[in-house]
Amino acid sequence: MKQNVIVEIRAGAGGDEAALFVADLFRMYSRFAEKQNWPTILIESHPTGLNGFREVIFEIKGTDAFDKLKYEGGVHRVQRIPTTEKSGRVHTSTVSVAIMQEATETEIKINPNDLRIDVLRASGPGGQYVNKRESAVRITHLPTKLMVTCQEERTQQQNKERAMKVLRTRLLAEKRAKEMAERGAERREQIGAAMRSEKIRTYNFPQNRLTDHRIKKSWHNLDKIIDGDLRPIIKAFSKVKK
Repeated sequence: MKQNVIVEIRAGAGGDEAALFVADLFRMYSRFAEKQNWPTILIESHPTGLNGFREVIFEIKGTDAFDKLKYEGGVHRVQRIPTTEKSGRVHTSTVSVAIMQEATETEIKINPNDLRIDVLRASGPGGQYVNKRESAVRITHLPTKLMVTCQEERTQQQNKERAMKVLRTRLLAEKRAKEMAERGAERREQIGAAMRSEKIRTYNFPQNRLTDHRIKKSWHNLDKIIDGDLRPIIKAFSKVKK
């Protein structure tokens, strides 16, 4: 069974340090996917001037990707000394992660009349090869006001296909959330307001420790985890959630 996922990572509280941690988590999940031989495809990104990201959206293609990553959704808190901190003080920042199982055209049928498609000029690192042509695509789903932009590909058609994939996935997440109304909207529940009190996990760099607050378990090999070794965490959740 295909279980490709769309991953959305966004900076929360913490300014530039939160944006840098978005880049760290993007690399962590990309490295994990690489270890599983799962292709990773960047869909949308909004870089900052310090090699961070305000937001990254990407696809991981793997037959059991959703099954292994479904518990990663939520607010991730990081505690460390930023590279810009001269006094050596530990800062606390947050990043939100949403994990959504990719929707197919058969699962979500979209009426073309419900879409507004705008073509934009690509800009920034994602559009470095196409910045003189209007290749970026923004799709707005009028009934729900959901909006998706993609500029990472070189052609309008490729960007449109990627944007439609994300839109279908978000609509499916909204549909499933409505079917489970007592839980609220699935995607919004995962993202929350990215405030520090909503954390599901803490990455404490000075102590080289990761703590998952849902299962009250810690690991003292944060350096390996942040390099993509998520196997111990996935294994722990597989035991708890059975």
